[in-house]
Amino acid sequence: MCVVRVRYAPSPTGTLHIGGARTALFNFLFARHHGGRLILRVEDTDQSRQVPDSEAQMMRGLQSLGIEWDEGPDRGGDFGPYRQSERLARHQELANRLLREDKAYRCYCTPEELEAERKARQKEGLPPRYSGRCRFLSPEEIRQREGQPYVVRLKVPDTGETVVEDLIRGTVRFDNRVLDDFIIMKRDYTPVYNFAVVADDHDMAMTHVIRGEEHLSNTPKQLLVYQALGFQPPQFAHLPMILAPDRSKLSKRHGATSVEEYRDQGILPEALANYLLLLGWSDPNGREFLTLDEAARLFTLDRVQHTAAIYDQKKLEWMNHQYLMQLPLERVVEAVRPFITYALDNGPPLSDAVALSRERSATLVQLAESMRFLYEAPRTFEAKAVAKQFTAGVDELLEAIRDRLLSVTPWDHDHLMNAYDQLAEARQVKRAVLIHPTRLAVTGRSVGPGLFELLTLLGRDETVKRLQFAADALRTGTLATD
Repeated sequence: MCVVRVRYAPSPTGTLHIGGARTALFNFLFARHHGGRLILRVEDTDQSRQVPDSEAQMMRGLQSLGIEWDEGPDRGGDFGPYRQSERLARHQELANRLLREDKAYRCYCTPEELEAERKARQKEGLPPRYSGRCRFLSPEEIRQREGQPYVVRLKVPDTGETVVEDLIRGTVRFDNRVLDDFIIMKRDYTPVYNFAVVADDHDMAMTHVIRGEEHLSNTPKQLLVYQALGFQPPQFAHLPMILAPDRSKLSKRHGATSVEEYRDQGILPEALANYLLLLGWSDPNGREFLTLDEAARLFTLDRVQHTAAIYDQKKLEWMNHQYLMQLPLERVVEAVRPFITYALDNGPPLSDAVALSRERSATLVQLAESMRFLYEAPRTFEAKAVAKQFTAGVDELLEAIRDRLLSVTPWDHDHLMNAYDQLAEARQVKRAVLIHPTRLAVTGRSVGPGLFELLTLLGRDETVKRLQFAADALRTGTLATD
């Protein structure tokens, strides 16, 4: 039985975007489901567009999502080299073979001639298509052009159709009359994408090519190259596009677009991988939360939808919140540390702070900020809350609360709650009349974790100090708001 071999083949021209990450994820799951192999191949032939460290960044991004490959430029394999630029001799060898077999030809047309031809066709209302003039040059005309720069074009049939049997979309037909004799080798005798990818996929024994829908239009050209070379093509599967909520092309205005940007936003890689899984695929049991191991056992292409997947930033953040709640506490503590910009010397153990605060946080950025008050006393206070809660006489109320808390023993949730109940009864007010000003005084904010839980972590001395600071600032008119 043939071993399933699939590949993810990025160009090192930028960061790992979510479309590429989703493609890599689906290839990874498909390979694992079938006991096959995932190959990482770097398509770096366009040296002018390469970005320094892009290859390493993409590898780090893939690994952060839990996507591991079996062969690649960093770990070798039996089908290398795994950088396309290192396979140039093979590309040239195959192009020369097609020239010898009269399945391709040298085209000497200058860019100016091609532009004039394009404009002429446009004026006649015809689609831009190379006329094939160099295909019919006589031996004498070819000798006259010897030494001139040229490209190599494939001879494409001008009748019939090229049929793509797609594992997701079914049968897709392309009329050969809309295809011209496309270029396979550029003037510097390096390959164009549609030629190099065929050579590499064949030589690396790819059984399936799973990629984005935007590549579907390339497939008939690639099938024609397979046919000319006498190679057996792999099976193709084109994944649906990822669109913005308004069904426009996804861009930065709709949220982050690269794996690194999501990391910087405080999205857990576990949550991002799970969310990407659901952009175009659904679990047969209707579950939304799956580990990669669970997804690999279930992943089949017949569960991939045909229509575009709609990106939803709010759904991603909701899913991230669920992961913040469900992951082991030590994992969340480890993940939030890089986002903390304040000293942890004076305050509770970080694990206790995370346990208290993660329920109200959607991202690691929010979680880190929500814990700040446990380590830094507030010096500015939420303006709207101050106007509503710090009314006349609240300075005296805060001092009364301070005095009551001085005698609370032991300093824990139940005894703190009992103290507030007793003070509320003595002053003939509801407990909330005491709780809201206390929260604002000690955190600077009007919302947060349960008051008695946070006071327990904050400790008696720090709580009393903050209540006194707020009371003094109110009395002297020096309370700062934001």
